[in-house]
Amino acid sequence: MQDPAFIAGFVETHCHLDDGQFESERDRIVERALEAGIGMLVSIGTGDGPPDLEAGIRMAETYAPVYASVGVHPHDAAKATTETWAALRDLARHPKVLLLGEMGLDFHYDHSPRDVQRNVFRAQLEIAAELEMPIAIHTREAWRETADCLREVWAGAGSGGIFHCFSGGKAEAEEALAFGFHLGIGGVLTFPRAEALRAAVAATPLNRIVLETDAPYLAPVPFRGKRNEPAYLIHTARKLAEVKGASLETVREATSRNFREMVFARKLANQ
Repeated sequence: MQDPAFIAGFVETHCHLDDGQFESERDRIVERALEAGIGMLVSIGTGDGPPDLEAGIRMAETYAPVYASVGVHPHDAAKATTETWAALRDLARHPKVLLLGEMGLDFHYDHSPRDVQRNVFRAQLEIAAELEMPIAIHTREAWRETADCLREVWAGAGSGGIFHCFSGGKAEAEEALAFGFHLGIGGVLTFPRAEALRAAVAATPLNRIVLETDAPYLAPVPFRGKRNEPAYLIHTARKLAEVKGASLETVREATSRNFREMVFARKLANQ
């Protein structure tokens, strides 16, 4: 695999391109992203949960600018079996799979029992550490429990990753950085009441931030409440530039470089 460092544009580090909301115009969704200045997209591979772990890979194999993750979302933790972990290890070696996830804990919806979520999260952390791959973490109303799992299983792994859709304050940001993670910043940054998040982002070094949409969810202002799509990343990038007192070009260069350095150096080294 060649490191696509030549790719110009923003990196959209987290979208659900396989989502049914995109079914009727997926080709155009990707085209609009490229027209908006997105040079690379990562399609998260959790899909509808096990046994299918290839949702992101299907998108990556269809569209040249699209890469993928593989993993089990906490909502689907109860679907995981022993076979899931064998499949995850195998699929992680696909040349366009860059990270594992999104994985973690969601105590807001509790679609899977909390003890099952913890076990599945820990299992994926162990696999990621074994494969020396970065991860994308989903945590909702479970910050302390997520941090405990990282401290027990992940600390010292050195592979890093992204706190997806980071929406915490300064204390949580500092803890995420101390674990070696980047903050995944999406449309919430543009929301009027997200003052604590903007303060946390202002205090975070730009070299520890990446951009995402979580499309089709969490559309930024001025599309809030509507279906999100990767092209809307530019609105979050503009807000990030404003918060950091930097140019849009500086934000593009920094956030894209951050992601490439996180995933490609390790992927190439392990080939």
